[in-house]
Amino acid sequence: MDIYDKISELYDKRRKTELGGGDERIDKQHQKGKMTARERIDYLLDDGTFIELNPFIEHRGDDFGMNGQSAPGEGVVTGFGKIDGRDVYLFAQDFTVFGGALGEMHGKKIAAVMDLAAKNGTPFIGLNDSGGARIQEGVSSLDGYGHVFYRNSIYSGVIPQISVIMGPCAGGAVYSPAITDFVIMVEETSQMFITGPKVIETVTGENISSEDLGGAYVHNTKSGNAHLKTKDEETALDSVKELISYLPSNNEEKAPVKNTDVSDHYRPDITDKIPFDPVRPYDVRVIIDEVVDKDSFFEIHKDFAKNIVVGFARLNGKTIGLVCNQPKYMAGGLDIDSSDKASRFIRFCDAFNIPIITFEDVTGFFPGIKQEHGGIIRHGAKILYAYSEATVPKLTVITRKAYGGAYVALNSKSIGADLVYAWPNAEIAVMGPEGAANIIFAKEIKESDNPEETRQNKINEYRERFANPYVAAGLGMVDDVIDPRETRSTLINALDMLKNKREERPKKKHGNIPL
Repeated sequence: MDIYDKISELYDKRRKTELGGGDERIDKQHQKGKMTARERIDYLLDDGTFIELNPFIEHRGDDFGMNGQSAPGEGVVTGFGKIDGRDVYLFAQDFTVFGGALGEMHGKKIAAVMDLAAKNGTPFIGLNDSGGARIQEGVSSLDGYGHVFYRNSIYSGVIPQISVIMGPCAGGAVYSPAITDFVIMVEETSQMFITGPKVIETVTGENISSEDLGGAYVHNTKSGNAHLKTKDEETALDSVKELISYLPSNNEEKAPVKNTDVSDHYRPDITDKIPFDPVRPYDVRVIIDEVVDKDSFFEIHKDFAKNIVVGFARLNGKTIGLVCNQPKYMAGGLDIDSSDKASRFIRFCDAFNIPIITFEDVTGFFPGIKQEHGGIIRHGAKILYAYSEATVPKLTVITRKAYGGAYVALNSKSIGADLVYAWPNAEIAVMGPEGAANIIFAKEIKESDNPEETRQNKINEYRERFANPYVAAGLGMVDDVIDPRETRSTLINALDMLKNKREERPKKKHGNIPL
């Protein structure tokens, strides 16, 4: 045997590894409307850029018939490549090999590529398609999970981590995506749950399908465990590409800048699109579209806690994070879920040097027994904590209402906003004029010959005296009252002024956010 025979042997082994579980299992994957692990990688990465790592790793199991069983690639493909010319590291679980089940060496293979991603300061992407732990390996498979969870945790805030659920993700496997920054699910073909339908039926007697228990719709609308859902795998991978374009590679860099040729930042139509009446609903995306670069808004958690809107956009070519009350739902009030949604997004932006802009139109924290007993105090405090902790440039625009504790929580000057702007019609007060008048002037209204007329007069008096932006501006709580049509140019200038912002916090191991 000479060197050429050895080279031929190498290529034979590579072909066997690349074939995964074989043609029959690949066909079954395709019949389910799913790509193979390698097809997903090829679609996601720039052509010809993928470099595979550890293709010849094998399991060490010899119990329950594992001895002598082949598992090409150990059920997962790992490596690195480029997306739009930028480096990324990734893994893709191979469902054709042991159903993508995670064993000892499978876990170590993922852990190894995660370490390389952290050392090189690049985003990390996980393409999940696994039946869960490889039970034939017993506790060794749990140890494999532990190595992955640990790295998800310690690299959080160091490199962006994105999980795409492209099949089942069950049992302990769900905790890795849950720790990562963004979770994308595919409708009809992906599920996440800790205990599956059969176990639930056995233990509780409840009968439910896998899709209704942990499908893309459920996790995007009810649990909030997922941030995006797509109709198919290609769209999911396209979403990863788009998301990556807004993010820096690591916590020591700034997001890439996209050239824009827009020179006129005046927006004359914005005043016609927002109702002057403070109680009339509207879609805050109208403001977003008028202010940010054209077609640049990339919404996160779109279908969860709809009373607040968060997402990335570009302003004069630069990435920003947006946190916006949504008057279209619950009058834009803050509840438990919206508090969690906003807080987590704020903390991501702060970790990765992305300026935060808040559009505020809030009546307050949502009232009710269910909210109080569910812990709205604890959850609402997360927003205060997240904004206070953040050191990136932080701007607020009060568009209509800013009442009570919610006004303070949504990036007010007192909790660290760099600049707060208000539109001329903004109402900034402890509470709405109607409620305030009923309390302050209760006796006068009751004793009046015409209580309703007196009540309306007192409402107008309160609105004139307190519910306007000039009282807050006079106290320095609002930096300027601006023409709504100049919002875009004002924010661009403010971010340019803050581009070199440096702010330190007291030295500590970490704070104790009210989780």
